[in-house]
Amino acid sequence: MASANAVELEADGRLVRVSSPDRVVFPARGITKLQVVEFFLSVGDGILGALLDRPTTLERWPKGVFEGAIMATRADNRGDAFYQKRVPKGAPDYVDTATIAFPSGRTADEVAPTELAVVAWAANLGTLTFHPWPVRRDDVEAVDQLRIDLDPQPGTDFGDAAAVAPHLRELLDELGLTGYPKTSGGRGIHVFVPLAPRWSFVQARRATIAIGRELERRLPEKVTTKWWKEERGAKIFVDYNQMARDRTIASAYSIRPNQRATVSTPIAWDEVHEVHPDDFDITTVPARFAARGDLFAALRADRDVALDCSLDAALDLARRDEEEHGLGDLPYPPEYPKMPGEPKRVQPSRDRDRARG
Repeated sequence: MASANAVELEADGRLVRVSSPDRVVFPARGITKLQVVEFFLSVGDGILGALLDRPTTLERWPKGVFEGAIMATRADNRGDAFYQKRVPKGAPDYVDTATIAFPSGRTADEVAPTELAVVAWAANLGTLTFHPWPVRRDDVEAVDQLRIDLDPQPGTDFGDAAAVAPHLRELLDELGLTGYPKTSGGRGIHVFVPLAPRWSFVQARRATIAIGRELERRLPEKVTTKWWKEERGAKIFVDYNQMARDRTIASAYSIRPNQRATVSTPIAWDEVHEVHPDDFDITTVPARFAARGDLFAALRADRDVALDCSLDAALDLARRDEEEHGLGDLPYPPEYPKMPGEPKRVQPSRDRDRARG
């Protein structure tokens, strides 16, 4: 039955229906569904720029973000929230899609936003976090963004990621890459690089591994590229597998599902040491966006291509790692088929136990 108190909001000239607008999404702060949709409209140019023409997974929290809420998984689909990788049934005709291929070889038609109304429509379905692919719908095999995830491990926090970030910027500059940082909305920092759209997922992942390894060499006490958690220690993990096919990072201006309703927010390099993730939430980001504009504009699909960068130098670094140091590929995520050149995909402690046995 339709909600009697549904409202309509305008999204760049198109009316979008918001059902149950008074439903509380963030109980700890009393934030409603209507406020969530209004937030996305308030940063409309930014969120649309982050998603424009990109196949996008929807992270949906239709019941809200409440104490004890859990995310559904492949093994157990009974969670309170879930990732929507296929376009929902009954989507309006203005919702465009792109066909993407998973590592398994299966395909799916994902939402590929072309206008702000699509964002508002998805938010009405309970979408808080948008996960766009680093490709465009007109060529879903051509990676046009490098995404580097500085992920704090237990014993470290945002401050530790912020301490590493300037060193990453320096390295990117040396490789002819221009990085744009944002808060993850949690404890980490994401750095995106606009690329000329002619790189494969394998190349982009290989370049990210090389960047991570060089950063690890320069900051051995602070940075790790170890895939297995038992080997990482209290360091910042450069999560290179975020550049693997079907692995995505929360977009700029996405709301994160925590009690504070934080927002993944673009920041300037000179702000990295001055800010904290809690500074940016659903109530504070609209004013910042109005004052600063979209600091991620250089990453839009319709951007000025003069800003695009090449991965040539980073891939040269990867070749030197292999030829001079014997450093080849690293493990892929567990759901992937065995990839060419990949080392053993087994937890080191288990591998040692097997050898002893």
